Amino acid sequence: MRVVVIGATGNVGTSLVPKLLTDPSVSEVVGVARRRPSLELARLTWQRADITTDDLVPILRGADVVVHLAWAIQPSHDEPAMARTNVHGSWRVFDAVARAGVPALVYASSVGAYADGPKDRHVDESWPIGGIETSFYSRHKATVERMLDRFETEHPSVRVVRLRPALIFKEGQASEARRFFLGPFVPGIVLRPDLLPVLPDIRGLRFQAVHTDDVADAYRRVIVGDARGAFNIAAAPDLDLPTIAREIDATTVRVPAGVVRALIRGTWAMHLQPTPVGWFEMGMRVPQLSAARAERELGWVPGCSALDAVCDLLTGIGNGMGERTPPLEPSAGGPLRVEEIASGVGARDPATRKTS
Repeated sequence: MRVVVIGATGNVGTSLVPKLLTDPSVSEVVGVARRRPSLELARLTWQRADITTDDLVPILRGADVVVHLAWAIQPSHDEPAMARTNVHGSWRVFDAVARAGVPALVYASSVGAYADGPKDRHVDESWPIGGIETSFYSRHKATVERMLDRFETEHPSVRVVRLRPALIFKEGQASEARRFFLGPFVPGIVLRPDLLPVLPDIRGLRFQAVHTDDVADAYRRVIVGDARGAFNIAAAPDLDLPTIAREIDATTVRVPAGVVRALIRGTWAMHLQPTPVGWFEMGMRVPQLSAARAERELGWVPGCSALDAVCDLLTGIGNGMGERTPPLEPSAGGPLRVEEIASGVGARDPATRKTS
């Protein structure tokens, strides 16, 4: 089996590629990325391509499965640039899959694609797709799911799978997560679990997480199997900040959600941090997911708890961890984070100036 992984150098791709190469049914993995990493593995080849501009058909021709992971989080101050990658780029991938005659397409959707939902119970994959209107990430995920609906109607012979995971964390993504969500003015070391004394308690903020390696295992299972349709991917327990605080022996201080919204909006508008308020709104409004279908039909069981995943990421940020790909490289923000500051903190991805 020849598998093409588009977006192979990011958080999920760096866990998925090695996992695929351990599967005896996979003969070759082709990693596609805008910037070629130094990572070399047997039966892995790299192709440089930008999904917004390059001809993808020659890269995809001859593949048994295409996995579309590529997604842009920054620049958060330039939504049209995000839409070119996330929406237009995704449609170009889907179109190339059809024109190259690839029999199976696996797409990385998200909990963010769902419409507003309950926090006191878990929903299955039938919950409406709609996104959270205040989040460009969420709106784009919902839009691409609707495009994928159209693709399935027009190409019924293609096996289409979409995974909808909760927040995906691992130690190796720490550099990127800090760069994309905290910015250059927050010292990473303050987030080390053993050094973090206080967390805010924000009523209504409830979310789920899953370790990247477990998400990669879910992808492997749908790639080498014959599953179709959508699968929620999430680990127990459901999380709020007091639950995390108890895990790391921190205390909590009640902070009204309105104060948090105002703080995020203000600091983002002043380019002090790169995260728009839509990410907070997703945490307040997207539903809690049931992963029962993945467990039942894929035999998928997470090896790490949601708390393990969160602590893994916090430890990675605190220790300045990363991986050997351009998006995850610890030095991606430049010495003393000068590239992050020069990028306008959310006005441009500070890692895009690195070419190798």
